[in-house]
Amino acid sequence: MYGMLLLLHILGATIWTGGHLVLALTVLPRALKQKSPSELLRFESGYERIGIPALLIQVATGLSLAYRMVPDVSQWFDFGNPVSRLIALKLLLLTITVAFAADARLRVIPRLSEDNLPSLAWHIIPVTAVSVLFVFVGVSFRIGWLY
Repeated sequence: MYGMLLLLHILGATIWTGGHLVLALTVLPRALKQKSPSELLRFESGYERIGIPALLIQVATGLSLAYRMVPDVSQWFDFGNPVSRLIALKLLLLTITVAFAADARLRVIPRLSEDNLPSLAWHIIPVTAVSVLFVFVGVSFRIGWLY
């Protein structure tokens, strides 16, 4: 069971982080250069079909993995415990991701135009950076970089 949870978690991370790296490093610069919101919306509509389920799988498997490592949920924010510190950091990164995604989905994307295209960039770049941090923290569970 642990191996399957970890595999699904890593596959979700691959899709989520890889998609955001493609978005931030190829699609976004082209859209900004061409002042083309349609370029971003086209990518977004296709990516959302696999990106959002990947994120949901990551959340579900991440919570399950965290519970397996630290079964007492009240200890997940015990910063004296290195594993709990990583769990808390992952939950903080998730909160940041959800905040940016909700703001983009509810405020920016419905009114996306050439004029406010940079506003969406200010959402894409931090979410991409956070997704890479998710991977870094996840690897730290095994490597111990943040212990």
